[in-house]
Amino acid sequence: MSPELVITIGKQALIVTVLLSAPLLLAALALGLIVSLFQAATQINEMTLTFIPKLVGLVLVLFLAGPWMLSTITGFARRLFESIPNLLG
Repeated sequence: MSPELVITIGKQALIVTVLLSAPLLLAALALGLIVSLFQAATQINEMTLTFIPKLVGLVLVLFLAGPWMLSTITGFARRLFESIPNLLG
């Protein structure tokens, strides 16, 4: 295995990681911003007000994006396992 091949596999793994984490992180960011604006406008500073909407939103995003995330990670793993004979030979 050449160093270039290892770097390519690592790069692909990082890209898949970013793709899989992006929907959840963006949803948490958007919900956090909305809740913080609501808290600033109403001057309500309760911790459950920030936690519960984020939790519900992340569950919803995970439910909606879950099939895509699962197909992305299984496709990457399948390509990686199928390339093992070529990597060794």
